[in-house]
Amino acid sequence: MNVSILDDYFDTLGTLPCFRKLDGHAVEIWKDHVDDVEALADRLSGTEALVLIRERTKVSAPLLERLPKLRLISQRSVYPHIDIDACTRLGIVVSSDMHAGTPSYAAAELTWGLILAAMRQIPQQAAALKSGTWQIGVGRTLRGLTLGIYGYGRIGETVAGYGKAFGMKVLVWARERSRERAQADGYPTASSKESFFETCDVVSLHMRLVPATRGIVTSPDLARMKPTALLVNTSRAALIEPGALPRALEQGRPGMAAVDVFEEEPVRDARHPLLTMNNAVCTPHIGYVTQDEYEIQFSDIFDQITAFAAGKPVNVVNPAVLDSPRLRMQR
Repeated sequence: MNVSILDDYFDTLGTLPCFRKLDGHAVEIWKDHVDDVEALADRLSGTEALVLIRERTKVSAPLLERLPKLRLISQRSVYPHIDIDACTRLGIVVSSDMHAGTPSYAAAELTWGLILAAMRQIPQQAAALKSGTWQIGVGRTLRGLTLGIYGYGRIGETVAGYGKAFGMKVLVWARERSRERAQADGYPTASSKESFFETCDVVSLHMRLVPATRGIVTSPDLARMKPTALLVNTSRAALIEPGALPRALEQGRPGMAAVDVFEEEPVRDARHPLLTMNNAVCTPHIGYVTQDEYEIQFSDIFDQITAFAAGKPVNVVNPAVLDSPRLRMQR
């Protein structure tokens, strides 16, 4: 099959041991990011299997309709960036392993790294030292503070464990079933969303982005946080009401933020509001970007391609497509 891989910024995938799973296929890797539908359609004109790296590129109906040879989109995790209905209509299989049994330890570790970096002012202190200034402020110790976990899934549970190991008090807010699971694991849950934001010294978001969670963190929620508190988001930017976080930081509640995700990615403008704030620590969506995590993820993604090529597609999120006349004809 002709396989195209988009958005491999550092040309990493070809260095992974699992890349050998694509031996026998014609593989083209693109390192730059392109949004324009015309340019993408031209680039992918001969593509039969498309590999996506998370949500870096939006795959819309106008693009899909320009790709008559496309038979498979292979990726991992959630797929809000893919028009699934259009894929089904056009006879394109979408395979995506939802890895329900394992958390992303890489994302959990980055979350903890951002908490430490923000609370101890590590990026600011390091930058000041390089400019010739010795110490610029006083950080805070985590032990004894309250860590709020908003969304008690696989990653939230892991981060809660890190907080416990650092001597923090862990408080959970989530949907009812997740709160019950947190309580079973020995973590207290907040009496309300309002008290959760008022109480916590660190709030870390760990929810999937679905219609029900879009904008779930509102301006009033942020305004309830302490002026000494930290808001951490390594999940999805759209969990927070658009524009609310920069405004809240300007108003001093919360006092700090640490984010790995943005409403529009990639961010190429250094004038982005969060990038200009001294009380924000920002990283370029690297929560899952490690050699180890890539090997895990792309081993699954490449397995999906070989399974499809063998006539036995797996992890199909649009099973109705398997009866598509176009798909049968292409076989």
